[in-house]
Amino acid sequence: MHQPFNLLAAFDRVTDYWSPRVIGQVNDQLLKIAKLKGEFVWHAHENEDELFHIVRGSLLMQFEDGEVLLEEGDVLTVPKGTMHNPVAEEECWVLLIEPAATKHTGDVVTERTRSLEDQLG
Repeated sequence: MHQPFNLLAAFDRVTDYWSPRVIGQVNDQLLKIAKLKGEFVWHAHENEDELFHIVRGSLLMQFEDGEVLLEEGDVLTVPKGTMHNPVAEEECWVLLIEPAATKHTGDVVTERTRSLEDQLG
């Protein structure tokens, strides 16, 4: 019942870029891990904040009014309703914390959009 897991080892289960995997839950917040590489898609989550913790590598978070470079160990919360686009030139490992109701790409649907069922798989 009280079993720890190793966060770094959990990334072994992630085989596709931009395809988050749910690894836990704290109240109504899902803990997700993902490997990122390349450019994602401009999107917003109208009702949910989204937390990015960079576990390995770096991530450029683009916003309509600028951009922020996140390095290993950095944490950034993207406020609800904020248009953003994650870009990783090299492979980046990220821990995401977001409400269970958060749609992967907000109201934008692309070939990279993953359902919650896909993320639980």
